[in-house]
Amino acid sequence: MEMADRSIREALLYEKLDNKKVRCNTCNRRCIIAPNKVGFCKTRENRNGKLYTLEYGLISSLSVNPIEKKPLFHFWPGSNCLTIGSWSCTFTCDWCQNFDISKIPPDVKNSNFISPENLVELTIKEKCQGTSMSFSEPTTFLEYCLNVFKLARKKKLYNTFITNGYFTPEALELLIKSGCDAFNIDMKGDKKAVKKYCKADVELVWQNIIESRKKGAWVEIATLVIPGVNDDDDCLRGIAKRIHDEVGDDTPWHVSRYYPCYKFTNPPTPVETLEKAFKIGKEEELKFVYVGNVPGHKENTYCPNCKKILIERFGFDVLSFNLTKDKKCPNCGEKIPIIGKFIKHERVGGFN
Repeated sequence: MEMADRSIREALLYEKLDNKKVRCNTCNRRCIIAPNKVGFCKTRENRNGKLYTLEYGLISSLSVNPIEKKPLFHFWPGSNCLTIGSWSCTFTCDWCQNFDISKIPPDVKNSNFISPENLVELTIKEKCQGTSMSFSEPTTFLEYCLNVFKLARKKKLYNTFITNGYFTPEALELLIKSGCDAFNIDMKGDKKAVKKYCKADVELVWQNIIESRKKGAWVEIATLVIPGVNDDDDCLRGIAKRIHDEVGDDTPWHVSRYYPCYKFTNPPTPVETLEKAFKIGKEEELKFVYVGNVPGHKENTYCPNCKKILIERFGFDVLSFNLTKDKKCPNCGEKIPIIGKFIKHERVGGFN
């Protein structure tokens, strides 16, 4: 069977409308798609009144990554995950660092086809503790993610989803049921910024952050702090306050440095701006705030009670892990939210 044929599967989440139109219910754009047309992301096509995904198993990128790179700091620290991407995205960000795959429709010629079974086998072969759907927006290849997650869970591997958070409630339900253990969800700014740069409704992202946590998945939130887009005090404080009030004060918030990329030429984020964001997060009483893309700078986990260093990091490496077996501060007994176990110095695999 040709790769193009194997990568075309009927979509799971859609409804049939009049005149053979369909409504895709995978992401919150809920595109209405006429026959022989594709939706906003260009990965789903209406063929004679049925909706098909065009990128099932089409892998554009594959590597062994530290879980800290996602970034997920409180989920299986020190572990490795087999990370894959496919094609396209549901957002329109002009600063995307993965634009060479996220801004392109499914490209069979520049893909490898890997079945879910083979991907799980490769995860084990590369001595990874789990899988990570990332690089491009994984919502666009939802059906593949679900099948991988089910198989991976049977093999006692974890599953993570690195996303802009614009999937539908129906998609979230399937992700949780299929074995998604953790999400890193981008919070790209306030309502105005997300509408302008992402052509999206930020409230639907917040809804997924809140519901993912309620449904038992671990959630960490990342904000790429971009000069002139989302670096003003009101925007940053608004994000921090909503994390505290609506998600939980123990939810990690990663404020990361932006560098010019794709169509965006604004200068790199000053470290002083990241320091400001960090301070705002602490003022809003978030227990765990981290600075990203500045190796060696505010990457450690401290006890929120006694301020003892509990996890020391540099870049994506865990240098020391100083929690008790029941994940408490050894100094004061404060319970620290760490999901899974610490994997010591297992930076292995052929794809780094």
